[in-house]
Amino acid sequence: MASIDRSALSGLIPEPVTREIMQGAIAESAVLRMGRRLANMSSKTQTINVLDALPSAYFVNGEATDSGAGEAFKQTTKMAWDKKKLYAEEIAVIVPIPEAALDDADYDIWGEVKPRLTEAFGKVIDAAILFGTNKPSTWRTGVVPAAIAAGNGVPVGTSVFDDIMGENGLISKVELDGFNPNGVMSAIQMRGKLRGLKDTTGQPIFKSDMQGATRYGLDGMDMYFPMNGAFDPNQAQMIVGDWNQLVYAIRQDMTFKIFTEGVIQDPSTKAITYNLMQNDMVALRAVMRLGWEIANPVNAYNADKANPFPFSVYGKAGTVATVTVTPSAVSVKKGQKQTFAAVVSGDGIVSGDVEWSQTGGTKSSISDDGVLTVGSGETGSSITVTAKSKQDSSKTGTATVTVTT
Repeated sequence: MASIDRSALSGLIPEPVTREIMQGAIAESAVLRMGRRLANMSSKTQTINVLDALPSAYFVNGEATDSGAGEAFKQTTKMAWDKKKLYAEEIAVIVPIPEAALDDADYDIWGEVKPRLTEAFGKVIDAAILFGTNKPSTWRTGVVPAAIAAGNGVPVGTSVFDDIMGENGLISKVELDGFNPNGVMSAIQMRGKLRGLKDTTGQPIFKSDMQGATRYGLDGMDMYFPMNGAFDPNQAQMIVGDWNQLVYAIRQDMTFKIFTEGVIQDPSTKAITYNLMQNDMVALRAVMRLGWEIANPVNAYNADKANPFPFSVYGKAGTVATVTVTPSAVSVKKGQKQTFAAVVSGDGIVSGDVEWSQTGGTKSSISDDGVLTVGSGETGSSITVTAKSKQDSSKTGTATVTVTT
């Protein structure tokens, strides 16, 4: 039997439309949230003074008497400061919209656009500072590549707990360089791996804390999972560091300006894409300028280290290329000791752990940390010290020791 059904009346039945535009939460810059903000910059460049050498103190050997000062002389010392520069670079974007479309829209279009531009700016800032992605030429190397270059990379191993909490793990890397790690930034993919981690007493080390600076904590540190799309899990799974050392300054805070006249050109061809007046368009321009640096001052714990760095990186294992032992050639007397160091380099995150061995010495031995002890009764005239990469046993480095009396 024929009837007028709902499909026949589809053009007549009004369909309500929700007023809410479905979208995710606005995610701003994770780096600017965790780093330390300095006073606003007053020009394009700004210099910060960083402690570069520590003073020393000495015991005075005795005291002055009637017979003279003797050895009671107070010694002198000095301090030194180095200069680092912040370069303010500009981030900008233009959003053109036809005036007719703007007038006909039943929403506050600019109110919807501005928060997303804030998120987009945060993504660009985080990618440049963390990974060096599309960074301006004046900006320093990103946190992740700089940490890896400093030997503070930890490749993913068989135990997530040992990789992060171990004696030479992710957190320890920062501590061994003389810094106190106070924050963790991680890819969202790590949360599943962290939930099951427990300390030696069975207590979880990854916790949810609604009273902390962030919702999560790891080993007493605030932990943050950036959601603006800048964190690249292919380059790093987790970053631990002393975030007070990452400093930034704003030259121009994010500002918005609406234009009704002017032209917009293609950046590549320089051809005019839009003429706002002729095309009856309105354009919103967003601009921001800022600079950043890693202060990395010398302190009492790392004054003797060659290249201390306040951040460490956890991620996929890279490829070991070379193992270099220093000193490469040295003479050591019988009964004396010599300390060797090994640098493992390669592509991506490689483990700096090596296994030490020595050949040619019948009365000599080498410790797990690279200290060679030449026996007092050593009969060999030459010893070869070898450092073998624990990540790739095919990669080794050697040093030659000439035994002297």
